[in-house]
Amino acid sequence: MQLNLTRPICFFDLETTGINVAKDRIVEISILKIYPNGNKESKTWLVNPEMPIPAEVVAVHGISDEKVANEPTFKELSKEIYSMIKDCDLGGFNSDRFDIPLLAEEMLRAEVDFDMKSTVSVDVQTIFHKMEKRTLAAAYKFYCDKELTDAHSAEADTNATYEVLLSQLDRYPELENNIKKLAEFSTHRQFVDFAGFIGLDEDGEEIFSFGKHKGRKVHDVLEKEPGYFGWILNADFPLYTKKVLTQIKLSKLNNKLG
Repeated sequence: MQLNLTRPICFFDLETTGINVAKDRIVEISILKIYPNGNKESKTWLVNPEMPIPAEVVAVHGISDEKVANEPTFKELSKEIYSMIKDCDLGGFNSDRFDIPLLAEEMLRAEVDFDMKSTVSVDVQTIFHKMEKRTLAAAYKFYCDKELTDAHSAEADTNATYEVLLSQLDRYPELENNIKKLAEFSTHRQFVDFAGFIGLDEDGEEIFSFGKHKGRKVHDVLEKEPGYFGWILNADFPLYTKKVLTQIKLSKLNNKLG
């Protein structure tokens, strides 16, 4: 089985200092790039997160402060990483809800204009849960009949994720070997930002998905309560959410001026 690609797709996995998308940092990133002709390119980086790695997290992935003390920071690696994933679709295991949002935060902190407007993402975990409802190690055993002996190593998890997707396509004839179709199938809900604070209504218009304005159109709220925009920009929201909200506000302003 080979993926039917119209452009490259990058499967990737992160090991981090924790699970808070807005505050935690990457300590390891592994990328497996698959080209439409079937060629592969892979790269793994250890990253100095510039913050302590909690002991309970070290116990999971084995990456300690000492191990990354002399490694480059994400900002130092950001251009190299971005050049590898630029103009590619993305794939991962729980990537839509964690890896992609956290990667976006790191990119924006490094002043890289990371945007997903022309990119689709395939979340292999969602496909797995919709079909079998298990974990990555169980998925690897179930689909590939292999033991994931090096779990929580970014490189091992990345390669396992890619192999699982290929096996899923073999097992389920109803899954179309098409990245956009797989991305649609592996999406939980339709959100404009990664963190799920801004969604879309049935007409495809942006709405707030939280708080006192939940369900209301973003344009209406920003027009009637301008201070809400400033509050979000100054509050502890993910950088990508703030970026998306700013784009929405600017598009409305440009439409008025036009």
